[in-house]
Amino acid sequence: MILRSDETQDVEVPGRGMMRMHLFRPAVEGRFPGVLLFSEIYQVTAPIRRLAAMVAGNGYVVAVPEVYHEYEPAGTVLAYDAAGTDRGNALKFTKPVAGYDADAEAGLTALLGNPACNGKLATLGVCLGGHLAYRAALDPRVSAAACFYPTDIHSGTLGEGRSDDSLARMAELKAEALFLWGRQDPHVPFAGREAIRQRLEAVGATYEWHEVNAQHAFLRDEGPRYDPALFLQTMALLFGFFGRALA
Repeated sequence: MILRSDETQDVEVPGRGMMRMHLFRPAVEGRFPGVLLFSEIYQVTAPIRRLAAMVAGNGYVVAVPEVYHEYEPAGTVLAYDAAGTDRGNALKFTKPVAGYDADAEAGLTALLGNPACNGKLATLGVCLGGHLAYRAALDPRVSAAACFYPTDIHSGTLGEGRSDDSLARMAELKAEALFLWGRQDPHVPFAGREAIRQRLEAVGATYEWHEVNAQHAFLRDEGPRYDPALFLQTMALLFGFFGRALA
């Protein structure tokens, strides 16, 4: 589908200020499922915009919030370099987990209010965003959550104080989930992946689980870790998952 990808929406997050969301949607009349897409630590970079466009072009309304809106001016994009990485990681551990959760609630509410959204909601994220997509899916309005190599779930180290309750709250997950990992990802080693999967089994979650031979950030179409073949393979898994879970 031809896209509209030039729209933004500033959303008020109670107690946290304005959060800018970047919107991508089919440029045709109709209503489509909504996807709240959470970025990696660099915010809404060119690769994230291309990922959002890929999803929207397959028949979804996609909203991408700026995850560090309280700390950076609207529109800020961190570079894929040492300084950008340091800043993104510092903010990841500065922002309270409650702030991430408030952003998700406000973003989902705004997405539901978009006239192009048909009322069905999914979340999607990569890296930090994979963790945020999981937490956002604890909201009962969400039917599907796609989490690509989510960091910090296994270690419980997201947010201010590096102490989150994501594993503990997994029993609240009613959405169907898709987890996809790179087996050579040093950020989520085998033991970490096993801890997450054991918890999913313990709470009786409905989920898919895929591991591929890849490094962290293999979906990012910039840099040496990008794997185009795996990108296409995992996009097929994603759209099959969304098509079923949001039917």
